[in-house]
Amino acid sequence: MDASSPPSSVHDYGYVIPADDILRATERRAQFPTNRPWTMRQVWSNLLFAHWPTPARELAARLPPGMELDTWEGEAWIGVVPFRMPYLRVRWLPDLPPFSRLLETNVRTYVRVGGKPGVYFLSLDADNPITIEVARHWFALPYFNARFSCKFSDQLVDYHVTRTDWRAASGAFAARYRPTAAPQSVSPGTLEDWLTARYALYTAARNGRIMRCDVAHAPWRLSPAEAEISVNTLARSRGVTLADTAPLLHYSARTDTLAWSTTPAR
Repeated sequence: MDASSPPSSVHDYGYVIPADDILRATERRAQFPTNRPWTMRQVWSNLLFAHWPTPARELAARLPPGMELDTWEGEAWIGVVPFRMPYLRVRWLPDLPPFSRLLETNVRTYVRVGGKPGVYFLSLDADNPITIEVARHWFALPYFNARFSCKFSDQLVDYHVTRTDWRAASGAFAARYRPTAAPQSVSPGTLEDWLTARYALYTAARNGRIMRCDVAHAPWRLSPAEAEISVNTLARSRGVTLADTAPLLHYSARTDTLAWSTTPAR
């Protein structure tokens, strides 16, 4: 069966939305490549956006040459984003359950390259060593091995991650979080939209060239959230100090996505 026509039920989380439906649902379809096919399907679920304002000068100094820090009213933001990926598949490869699920927590900020907004990851911690190595070499992303202990439900997520990779300083994140209201569409022009409506990620290849990966999904539907964060050192392990303030919190139950292979950013 072709990856563009997935089975109606995959693993433990139900129906996989057809790729054409994902493309039709996005409001920014014109931004995505039309001369080459998407290469990967992902489902993101039980996702928490935890954001802190951060001095722009501190973050700008940590960006590779060629990236411009994106700011909201002059202020930069750091996001710590724990979630699970119950479905992950490369388009032309068979569906292999041991490699098609992932737990991940990323630390991210926001940039522009050539005027196009996107995400820049300071770190991505995950629990599948093979997927991590593929992502490091294929996408040039700073993925690291980590140990997870997590419990998921519709109303409460108990999430623990500890980095175990020798290629980065130690770090951890532990929290109990949940949505506090029904999900709603994110209004254009708001801070929530600016933080989350990012349809590209940027990274620097070994030769210093800036690479871009386009990502497509329907517009976010987010719930306000509450979280008890007991450990939060992943950002600090990458040289960033989070503000000593309550984070801005949002929850997403599920988002189906498509991703393209990386190409040089112009």
